[in-house]
Amino acid sequence: MITRRRMLLFGGALAAVAAGGFVALGFRDERAAARVRLSRIDTASARTRHGPMEYAVAGSGPPVLMIHGSGGGFDQALDMGRPLIDLGYAMIAPSRFGYPGTPMPGDPGHAAQADALADLLDGLGIERLAVVGGSAGAVPAISFAIRHPDRCAALVALVPAVPVPGDPPMAPWSPLQERAAHAVLGSDLLFWAVLRVAPGFAIRTLLATDPDLLAAAGAAERARVQAILDGVLPVSARRDGLLNDARETGHAVLDYGAIRVPTLALSLEDDLFGTARGARMLAATVPGAELVILPDGGHVWVGHEAEVFGAIGSFLRRVGYGPA
Repeated sequence: MITRRRMLLFGGALAAVAAGGFVALGFRDERAAARVRLSRIDTASARTRHGPMEYAVAGSGPPVLMIHGSGGGFDQALDMGRPLIDLGYAMIAPSRFGYPGTPMPGDPGHAAQADALADLLDGLGIERLAVVGGSAGAVPAISFAIRHPDRCAALVALVPAVPVPGDPPMAPWSPLQERAAHAVLGSDLLFWAVLRVAPGFAIRTLLATDPDLLAAAGAAERARVQAILDGVLPVSARRDGLLNDARETGHAVLDYGAIRVPTLALSLEDDLFGTARGARMLAATVPGAELVILPDGGHVWVGHEAEVFGAIGSFLRRVGYGPA
């Protein structure tokens, strides 16, 4: 899984370089549209012990803390959690460290993220809520459940990009990989070129999903997945968070057996990031945890939006956390 993430950064740079002659006539318009889209979301900034944290709130009902994955921010969290809003929950959608509106602190690790999230809840006057962590966001979500169990009514690890005990340590980047990663993530133009020149490559590497799944999906599902890709722009506003996630998903040390809140681990068998393995590990390690593995759909559960959030909604109601 971690190797694939590094291949994304390195291979993405190579794809962009290969497209060096491509005239990106639409780049400025698309970058401007991405910035306008971000600016139109109603957000606020919370004070935490690790600095300001930007967040958005949507919906009404029992609150759910939606923790976004790599390349995200409050906007991705809102989009990812929208089905739960439709099910009668209120969504708290923060930007994690290094993502739009939330600067990187001196300590950007998962424990600091968990504590900053607790401070956010203090500011909102929320004592206890369910937590959903998607992809790399599962790492701070798990840390929150461990460090603040009295505030976590339930934990959902959705396609969890978590370290699995016993896996070999991640090899360091080569100098070329380091330069390529920083080049792509620091340049909205290079990243945009990857999306437009090599969309299949972007779907397979960024979204860890077989492009053939998307090609066979309906128009609405294709639009949802394309919005996830386009939502990474401007990538320059997410660069620090992406690089921090690459470190955290490979090196975080988490005591999974210390989780004592109702837990659901959910993944898809063909997720190219290999999160089904992490989900099974969580289900086997966390006392009483539930496991849902769907057979296909990739990292972004193509064709299974209703099943994924139906399972989450059923789990939350089953553990006593649901709309009246």
